[in-house]
Amino acid sequence: MTRIVLGLEYAGDAFCGWQSQAHGRTVQDVLEAALSRIAAERVRLHCAGRTDAGVHASAQVVHFDTRAQRPTSAWVRGVNALLPGAVVVRWATEVGDDFHARFLATERRYRYILHNAPTRPAMLAGRVGWFHLPLDEARMAQAIDGLLGWHDFSSFRAAGCQSKTPVRLMHEASVRRQGDYLLFDFRANGFLHHMIRNLVGALVYVGKGRYPVAWMRELLEARDRTRAAPTFAPDGLYLCGVSYPPRWPLPNDGRIIALPQLPLV
Repeated sequence: MTRIVLGLEYAGDAFCGWQSQAHGRTVQDVLEAALSRIAAERVRLHCAGRTDAGVHASAQVVHFDTRAQRPTSAWVRGVNALLPGAVVVRWATEVGDDFHARFLATERRYRYILHNAPTRPAMLAGRVGWFHLPLDEARMAQAIDGLLGWHDFSSFRAAGCQSKTPVRLMHEASVRRQGDYLLFDFRANGFLHHMIRNLVGALVYVGKGRYPVAWMRELLEARDRTRAAPTFAPDGLYLCGVSYPPRWPLPNDGRIIALPQLPLV
């Protein structure tokens, strides 16, 4: 058996999420179907991070095992020829069977792009979030600093989250404005289900002045999801980086980053 790693990009608004479902088209479904045709056998994928419906990826990492012997180009150009336009394989490489896309990832990086203007976006509909009232990015930047380090993120965890622990190490958390857009960047050893969307929702409450900067710290200490803001829309969320120990032949020595660059950002 040979283990192959792929780097993916996809537009999440075209799919019902990553994970295979009996009732909807998912990224896993269409990619496994294409890979199975190239391999002439059933292929099962394992991903670095399972994205929800509407969530995008500019740097998803997956692996699969196969008995098929194919040139690397077959796993890129050949597979892409069988995929819908909203998903593409960017690169492929062979690794040892000790590699695992999910369990050996040391960090993941997400970016949320928020359009902050009185009217909703049209050209970028589904690719950016939107909030119509003015937001104070300086207040949000103060609040987001308190997320750095080890914390129990129970207040930002979906009710159906299956993680064994709500504790995560946040390496980077920042927000900055570019024109009518706010860019939220998060990098951690892992994320809980809906964690980023719940964090953005709370930061928007701070940015519009509903709560003080200290509220983010209060939410962390409360460890109570019912006290936080509603889950924000998935539209502007991108999985844009995964890091691995540098012992496999992966791009950039295992630091796989592709920050989404949209036309107006």
